[in-house]
This record gives sequence, C-alpha cells and structure tokens, in this order.
Amino acid sequence: MARRLRIGIDTGGTFTDAVALDEDTGEMITAKTPSTPADPAEGFTAALRKILLLADEHGEHGERGERGDGGAGAGAEVAALSHGTTVATNRLLEDRIDDLGFVTTEGFEFLLEIARQSVPDGYGNSYFWVKPPRLVPAHRVRTVGGRLDRTGAEVRPFDEAGAVAAARWFRERGIRAVGVCFLHSYADPSHELAMRDVLRREHPEAAVSLSCEVLREYREYERSVTTLVDAAVKPAVTGYLARIAERSPVRPLVMKSNGGVLSAEEVARRPITTVLSGPAAGALGAAFAVARGGHGSAVTLDGGGTSTDVAVVLGGEPAVTTEGTVGRHPVKIPMVDVVTVGAGGGSVARLSPDGALKVGPRSAGADPGPLCYGRGGAEVTVTDAHAVLGRIPPHLLGGEVPLDVAAARAGVAALAGRLGLTAERAAAGILEISAWNQANAIRRITVERGIDVRDHPLVAFGGSGPLLACRLLDVLGLPAAVIPGNPGNVSAFGLLTVDVKNDHVRTRVARDAGLDPSDLDAVYADLEREAAEALAREGFGEGERRFDRSADLRYQGQAFEVRVPVPPSARGEAFRAEAVRRFHDAHEALYGYCHRGDPERHPVEWVNLRVSGVGPIARPRIRARERPPDAGGPVPFGTRAVYFDGAWTGAALYRRDGLVPGDAVEGPAVIEEYGSTLPLHPGFRARADGFGDLVVTR
Repeated sequence: MARRLRIGIDTGGTFTDAVALDEDTGEMITAKTPSTPADPAEGFTAALRKILLLADEHGEHGERGERGDGGAGAGAEVAALSHGTTVATNRLLEDRIDDLGFVTTEGFEFLLEIARQSVPDGYGNSYFWVKPPRLVPAHRVRTVGGRLDRTGAEVRPFDEAGAVAAARWFRERGIRAVGVCFLHSYADPSHELAMRDVLRREHPEAAVSLSCEVLREYREYERSVTTLVDAAVKPAVTGYLARIAERSPVRPLVMKSNGGVLSAEEVARRPITTVLSGPAAGALGAAFAVARGGHGSAVTLDGGGTSTDVAVVLGGEPAVTTEGTVGRHPVKIPMVDVVTVGAGGGSVARLSPDGALKVGPRSAGADPGPLCYGRGGAEVTVTDAHAVLGRIPPHLLGGEVPLDVAAARAGVAALAGRLGLTAERAAAGILEISAWNQANAIRRITVERGIDVRDHPLVAFGGSGPLLACRLLDVLGLPAAVIPGNPGNVSAFGLLTVDVKNDHVRTRVARDAGLDPSDLDAVYADLEREAAEALAREGFGEGERRFDRSADLRYQGQAFEVRVPVPPSARGEAFRAEAVRRFHDAHEALYGYCHRGDPERHPVEWVNLRVSGVGPIARPRIRARERPPDAGGPVPFGTRAVYFDGAWTGAALYRRDGLVPGDAVEGPAVIEEYGSTLPLHPGFRARADGFGDLVVTR
C-alpha cells in the first residue's frame, strides 16, 4: 500500500521550501531548492520533484519510479498539496504594473489622483514628501454614465453606449487589464456586471476585475485601489496557477492572505487574496508550534533571504487586519497582520551619502546572492557578515551550497576600510543594524498596537530567523525564543495546518438605535448563502461547513471601525444587543474608554457585516517524544572560532538532530541543521523539548 502524503510548498525570494507529511505515521520530510524568480513555476516543480524523491527514499512500501513533472511515483500517493506563492506580492513590491486601465462613474475620473489626505509619518516629518505615481495614470481612466445612490437605488441608468466606447478605447490601445469601480456598487452590482458584459463582448482579451466581487464595501478610494491591484496581478497569477496545476499530481490549494487556503481555480478569480500568501503561512506554522508548546500568544519572526516578516499570535491565531498595504498600495482585504522589513540574509550593507553604515532594504536576492555564494555577487550582505564571524558553517543545506568565506571576508574588509574599522567590527555592526531593523518591526506590530512585547515569547524561523534571536531577546526584553524544528520550512509546514476559507462582506451603514434586527438577519443569511456556495465548489458538504460572523461597528462620527466577532446563531434583538456589547468591550480594550452608558450622545453605527466560510481540514498530528532513559548529555561534534561580544571565542558545535528532549546547550555555541543555524551567545541556554523545538532563554 502506498504511503499517503500531504505536501506544502512555499516559494520565497531565495529558496523554495517543501514539506511532506505522512498521514499514517506522522513522519515529516523536508527539502529546499533555489527559487527561480524568472519563472517561479520551475522552482515549484523542482521542489515537488525533490520532496517526492526524498519521500520515496524514506518510504517502506513500493519501489522508486519515474514521475515526469510531478507524479507521486510508485512509493507515495499525494493526498493533498498546498502552495504559498509570492507572484502577486513581488509584482506589487517591484511596481511591475503595466497596461492597466480603470473604469469609474462619470464625474469621478480623478478619484485616484485625489486619494486620501494622508502623508507618511505626518506633515512635520515629511516636508519633502512627494505624492507617489498613481496606480493608473489619469489618461488611462475612462468614465461611464449612470448612477446609484447609497442604498443601491438607480438615480441614472447605465450608459451602455459610453461603456462600449470605453471598452473599445482600451482594446485599441492594447490595455489588457481593467479594473471597474462604480459609485455605490457595493449596494447594487448591476451596473458593474453590465460593464463586464460589454468588456467581454468588445474586448474579450482583457482581464477584468469588478469591485463588487473583489471588495463589496464602501469607501470608493480603497475599493478602487484594491480592485485595480487585483486586475494588475490577475494575468500573471492566473498564468502561474495554470502552470503549477498542470504539474501537480492533485488539484493544488493556494494559501490566501486571510490565513486560509482555496483551490487554484477559485483563487484565480480574486488573485489579490494571495498578496501575503507566504507570510500568512509562516505565521500559521508558528502559531501551531506555539500551541503545542503550551503558549497561547507569541511574536513570530520569519527571516528569509530578502526580507523578514513579523506578526503576532493572540489566543492561538495570528492577528488579522483589513488595513494592510503591499508596497505603496493600500489593500483592503482580510489578511494576516504582518509587518515586513528589508532585513533578510541577502540584505545589502552599504555606506549612505553621509558615511553611515546602512543595511537593507535592497537585497542581493537568490541570484547572484551574497558574496559568499560565489555566483558573481559584488555587495556585502548580512549572510556575508555571519560567515565572516563564524556564526554560520562554511556551507548551507548540509553541504549542498558551499560558502566562499574568503570572498565574504574580502568584501567586508573593503567596506570596513571605508569606515575605519576592522573587518570583525564592521561585520558585527552589520548584524547589529539588522537586529535593530527587526526589533523595530516587532515594535510596530506590538507596541504601536497596544501589546506589551515583554509578555510574549518570540518564535524565530526561516533560514535566517534564528540567527539574531539571542540579540533580539536582549534588545526587546523578550522572555524566551522558540526555534521550531526545521525552522527553514515552517512556512511550508504552515500550509498543512490551515482550513479552506473564503470571506464575504456587505456594507450596511445604519444607526443601531433605529435598526431593524431583521435587516441584519437577512444580510447575514445572504452572506452565508454565498459562503456555502463557495464551499460547495470546494467539495464540502453541508455538515462540513462552518460560518464565522463578524461586524464592523463604530461610534457615530468616527472615521474607522472596530471589528468584533458576533454570535453565530442568535437572531433578532438578542443578536443586535450582544454585538453592541462586544463592540463596547473591544473599544475599551483597544482605546481605554467606551460610551456604553451614553447612547444618546454617542450612538453606535453598524458599518460592515462579514461572514467567513470555513471548510475544516485535519491538522497534522505531531507526537511528543520522550527522553530516552539511557540518554547522556549533548555531545558537540567539534569547535569553531566565533566572534561574540567583541572577541573571538571557541564555540562548541552541535547538530540539532543529535539533541534529544531535555538536552540543554549553553553558549557560546552554534547549533547547526539542514535549513538554518542558531548561534547561541554567551549567557544563553537552549533546551530541546519533546516536539523538536529549541527554547532559548538567558
């Protein structure tokens, strides 16, 4: 009988990570392959082939066989495959947005130019700030007559002749991606649907995104930008998903920004939902590690080659927001609340015009990569600094990627000469700046959101995540750091821990005092019907579906809302009263006050109603290991000179797979494994637990 595998593949900027979990035995196999930015599908295919080959080698049944472009071979059957992708993210971060058009209501052609009256860091700190280019320049905006009011009632009929003229204008100029956002289409989508019919007829080659399908809630600017971002990435993401589907042995599930997965076919309809696919998977994998260790909350740090992503896990789940951005673009969809900073292993160290040492956000990427990769890189990176100081071994991935430490030292020495420092002090300075960049990102996700960072352990993962863990404990006063097993593959593992999930929203602005509770019941019923239809397309029967309700409420006059979960089954007046009570509680927890007893002066407004349709999947079962009765203490396999705290010292070297539950290692030491390395500074201890995690404390 063939072993049944669940596979997760996460594409990062430098490496593509893969994890295979045997559904019967719980055995987990990991692999890493270089990413292929020119065509990420090639990296996906290489990772799939490698993990299946390793699974066959580890299997006890059948013989290895040829697999073509991703078949499971004779030794394994692929039961499920989940994938995290950066295709949409990279196009937005790199501003690769070409040939994009916008259709909006007549009279609102400058909606994108007006935007919002917001300046980064406030006017006092942004005297020389220049408004960035619009997502769609004004000359590529077309307007169409017709008007709805805020209730969805038609004020002026849809101008089909104007719509035809707009569609032909885009076709004649070769503009093949078009976003459509009409005023108040969240209340009635009929005009936008009519515009899509015209575009299909007059310009069938165009990829079209409608705001009523991408983001059915009010605020025209945010809805327009979100819709345009969806249209901008749709051609690239749709083509990519089609290529990986052809090469997958089963229908792939794709990680979404909201912390759920969905089939590739469904994701292709709204590709914007993948803009934080990889970071979301990492946060969920870290949440799983935190939960099995008995912690309900943590700060997660996913250190990659290009950047570092930080998030917060509260009550066992990553925090979710709809106020996110990707690059310079506001994206108002549910997404795991992640702060990204250019402080990865490939981040470039350089001198600023005033002679100061800077690190990131520019990265050497996967190709050519750091100097020590020996692939033609010409700039010093964070990885080079680690290599020079002996904090990583002279090879990566168990010897698969040898490092040219001499080239790294020469590059660091040249940079150090311009600073008047020794090579060691310059390398240590690079790592110190990188650590503070990461610490500041953690402060943004915690302190700026009213969370005391000192109350939460750090979960550090990714290839470069554990490298600065000890320094972050000092800088932030964190109680401990947890380094999960196979830290370089936590994001890929996180793909195996998530449910199928889709989100539906409807704007319903109304004062609570005059609201008919039956109106709420009707809207929620409609949203749950939409969610049920989406889950049915994913193969979930009636008894397998779950619907999570929430609502955005505010005090009248406020510009932003507070989202609260609302009772799943209550109806009528009891439902309304309970939701308002939860809003008062949440507002007081967030801002330190509420107006619970003053409904006349501070009435509550309902704004958006939300339903998440969830199709639960089985979570991986990770069995705790016991310490062998005859186990001795940890035994190093050697020593190496490592630069800690301003001096070279002899550090003991340990292999992580040689540590058993209960083993403790004290710094100075270096714990090495296939996908990552933990430099343990003097004064720190790492203890192995029964789940293969390392818990680092002072």
